[in-house]
Amino acid sequence: QVQLVESGGGSVQAGGSLRLSCVVSGYTLRTYCMTWFRQVPDREREGVAAICTEATTTYADDVKGRFTISRDNANNTLYLQMDSLKPEDTAMYYCAADSYTDLPFDFRDYRFWGQGTQVTVSS
Repeated sequence: QVQLVESGGGSVQAGGSLRLSCVVSGYTLRTYCMTWFRQVPDREREGVAAICTEATTTYADDVKGRFTISRDNANNTLYLQMDSLKPEDTAMYYCAADSYTDLPFDFRDYRFWGQGTQVTVSS
């Protein structure tokens, strides 16, 4: 059974940093895409950062230069380092995993999801 468990969310002031973690069990981190999504009420889940096979990374335009996605294959863990946080980054953040996809930000391509971790950035 595949399980994804996020942690690391919290409340921070604008300009601060947080690091999210996602521990994956029951799934091999070899040929796949793993992606961080975020969602606010009444809006569709949006892709933030993805890392796929061969360590290719993709970032949403509004987080480029501020967020960094990485993975630790030995520990089956996905990370999202978030720096220079803004109030508009406030959302529930989810990690997701599935086989490789050419559209890593299409949430419909992912079968496996974590429960989410809340990030709140105050001005």
